[in-house]
This record gives sequence, C-alpha cells and structure tokens, in this order.
Amino acid sequence: MSDVQLNVFDTTEDFRSAGVFEAISPVKKTEEKAVDKNLSTLKIIFAVLCMLLVFEGIAYKFIIPLTRYPKIVISGTKTYSEQELVQSLYASQNVSWFSFNAAKAASLVSALPAVESVCVEKHFPDTISVNIIEREAVALTFVNTGSATVPVQIDRNGVLFTPNAESAVFDRTIPIVSGLPIEHLSTGMRIPQKYRSLVEQIASIRSLPQKYFAAISEICVVPKEYGNYELVLYPVGSHTRVLTDRSLSEEALQYMMVVLDIVKSLDSDISEIDLRYGSVSYRTDGRGR
Repeated sequence: MSDVQLNVFDTTEDFRSAGVFEAISPVKKTEEKAVDKNLSTLKIIFAVLCMLLVFEGIAYKFIIPLTRYPKIVISGTKTYSEQELVQSLYASQNVSWFSFNAAKAASLVSALPAVESVCVEKHFPDTISVNIIEREAVALTFVNTGSATVPVQIDRNGVLFTPNAESAVFDRTIPIVSGLPIEHLSTGMRIPQKYRSLVEQIASIRSLPQKYFAAISEICVVPKEYGNYELVLYPVGSHTRVLTDRSLSEEALQYMMVVLDIVKSLDSDISEIDLRYGSVSYRTDGRGR
C-alpha cells in the first residue's frame, strides 16, 4: 500500500505564490485613491460654502446697513414726538449711515425751543442715537404777540420757550412772573440780564422739598429808578399783596407766611403788607400803619 503524504499549505503564501494578490492589490489601491479624491473634493466644497455663508453674514451685518437708511433712536424727549423727530432727521438727511452728518442733526434738534442740549452719536453699523435734554420750566410769564397773549415758559437760564406751555399753566409749583419787559418773542430769546438772578432764585426754591410757590399765585416785577426793581407777591386765596425787595429766598418766603398769618388775625381788611427795609408795615383802606 502506497503512502499518502499530506502537505498543508499556507493559504496566504500559496495565493501570493500563485500571483492572486498581485492581481487584486492594484485595484484596491485605485479605489482608495478615488475615495481620497472624493473626500478632498467634498472638503473643498464645504470650505467654499462656509466662506460664502461667512461673507453673506458679514454683508448683512455690516456692509448692507452701511448703504441704507440708519436706524434713529431718540431718548430724553417729553415735549416732542419721537416719530416727528425721526421723520424730521430723515427729511434733512436722506442718506445712508456712512454719510449721515451727526453735527448737522445735532444743530437741527438743538434749534427746537424746548431743547437745552442734544448729543448725536453714530453707532456702527446702522444706528444713530439722539439723546435730548429738554429745558425745564421754573417760571411762567405771558407775552403779547400782537394778536393774542400767550403763556411762555422760562428755564433757569432765563431762556423763553413756548412748547408745552399749557402743562406749566396747570402746574401750581411753577410761579407766574409778570412785569418782565418782553416786547416780542423769538426762538432762543432770553429775559434781560438783570432779571436772571430772580429766575435763578426761583429755580433754587423750587428744588426744595417744600412747594412754596403752590401758595403764591403771582410774582410781579415792579421797576424802580436807576434800573433796579422790587417784587410784589400775591398769595393764593388772599386779597392781600406783599411788597418785598428783589431778594427771594426760602427764609424770605417763610417770614412772609408768618407775617401774613399774624397780620390777618389783626385785621381782615388788610390790602397790602410791606416787608421792605427790614420792617413790617401794612395798608388797609388806603391808610398805612
């Protein structure tokens, strides 16, 4: 019986020796190269798309706002309508944010009678901020315009302005000052220099917690010789008037109220109390005492 010899071959070695791997290997390498090439192409396309998105975002965020009408934000105004101010600024400068003239806008707004100061700032990329400080009325007077007598407000610097004057008429803490020599009214006009100290005194008293002017219906300026003047005060709810000098202070008003209470208790027919010259006198039925 012949011997049968079994030889165990290494499969890998056998296929390699048979030339099988040599035939498969180039195909595999070709496929791998194709996959790598496709991945590179996808990466390039993705990078391009990302760049386009970034550019579009920059365009919408910065470039486009620079070429269109700016967004105007108004703050600090009570007298004027924000919408009216915005429309006025747009009408004066029909331009983009880049060409918007902040100084011109500030000049336009500051020309309004009730505006004391204004700050106009440009904020990149498309916003214009307009911060307004309005004049605060400390006194009220009446001016004859020829056709009518109109109420006019006075700020602490003596500037006359008319907007929103009706609100001052109904505010009892704002005193009426009569007798001021105002023959005409123009924008930005101020009362004569010698009366500005009176307005400053009124403003100082109004800043106190006590509402002293709620008890006074009118302060009348009475001119004297050599350019000086005195004051006549008309208390609310009383037919008695009070004469005093040009110095108006919290102490002077307190003293006036005390004297009013005392003198009224003595005689109900008193028409005038004189606090000038450091003494107290009063008048009734045309006779001094």
